[in-house]
Amino acid sequence: MTEPTLTVEQQIHEAGPVVLTVTGELDHHTAPQLSQALEHAPLGDGRALVIDLSGLAYCDSTGITVLVTAYHRAQSAGSSLSLAGLSHDLTRVFQTVGLDQVFTLHPSLDDALAALHP
Repeated sequence: MTEPTLTVEQQIHEAGPVVLTVTGELDHHTAPQLSQALEHAPLGDGRALVIDLSGLAYCDSTGITVLVTAYHRAQSAGSSLSLAGLSHDLTRVFQTVGLDQVFTLHPSLDDALAALHP
C-alpha cells in the first residue's frame, strides 16, 4: 500500500491574491503539509486567499478541519478565503454539513479570481 501524496504550491497571482494549489489526497497523513503552507501564506491587509482544490483526489474529515482552520486564520488576518474547483462529491459534503454557508465556493480558479475583481 502506498502512502497518500499531497502537493501544495503557493503563488501570488498578478491580481494580488495568494493562490494555494492543492493536488493529491488531503487526509490525516498529509494535512500537516497544507497546514504548514497556510501558516506561511502572506495574509492580511485585505489580501485574498484562494485555495484551488481542482486537483484534489480525496479529502477526509481532517482535511476539512484544516480548511475550516484556514478560514478562521484568514478571517483573523483580515483576508477573505475562497475555495475553487471542488469535486461534485466534496461540494455535496460541504452542502450536507452546511459548510457551503461558511465558505465562498467557485467552480474553478478562474471563476474565483474573477469574483475578486468584478
